[in-house]
Amino acid sequence: MSFFRKSFASLGIGAAKVDTVLKRDVLIPGEKLPVVIHVQGGATEQQIDNINVQLCCRYIDEVPVSRGDSEHRKEKRPQTCVLASWSLPESFVIGVNEEREFDVDFELPFNTPVTIGDAKVWLDTYLDIPLARDPKDTDTLTVRPEPLMDGVFTALENAGLRILQVECEAASGFDLPFVQEFEFVPVSGPYHGLWRELEVVAYRDCDGLQLWFELDRRLKGISGMLSGFLGRGELKRHCHISAQCTPTEAGQKVLDYLDQTT
Repeated sequence: MSFFRKSFASLGIGAAKVDTVLKRDVLIPGEKLPVVIHVQGGATEQQIDNINVQLCCRYIDEVPVSRGDSEHRKEKRPQTCVLASWSLPESFVIGVNEEREFDVDFELPFNTPVTIGDAKVWLDTYLDIPLARDPKDTDTLTVRPEPLMDGVFTALENAGLRILQVECEAASGFDLPFVQEFEFVPVSGPYHGLWRELEVVAYRDCDGLQLWFELDRRLKGISGMLSGFLGRGELKRHCHISAQCTPTEAGQKVLDYLDQTT
């Protein structure tokens, strides 16, 4: 009987199970992510070589594709980025129906995507069991903006802008292989009728928040026509907000900056 139990366990039947429990429902980049990893023994004793936990997100990248001809094409495909990882420093044996728990604290990276629109962030937990199918648990996370970015979003919303689209796209020159882009449209307020859309890319570090703006104006009159001919309809601007600012100050600084530069 023991032989059959071990054989079934190697196929994942009656094997040990893993479940990761989040201690917080809403997460903020830059803060701790405390989790409890619960391991439940199966129908037979099993060696657990490791517990691997990965904090992941999805982004879009253009990758070369082949369709059986000589033409070189690129298509946008979803990619997975591992933002942070943790592994158990030692192996252990889990007995029949035995239960064990492990407390883990993740540092949620500053630039973890905010889960708006198509942005997805999740936690994958694996048990590494020799010569057996590795049990896995996946937990979807809810990530909200960190305080400075939240202040900026609040100020833009109060000025009559609404989020139209959010995407994580591949980009070079940053710690991560992507940036998160927020597209706003004015539906009321001082910018309604003046701008078509405002795109914002944010990058947070210990010193503060860096913001890049791409503004698509509504081209009007001679100046607008010249702007269009000269390719200046879309204006790119960069702004840095100190980590010492309050969220309210950060939002007001962005509005003042956009008013002065556009």
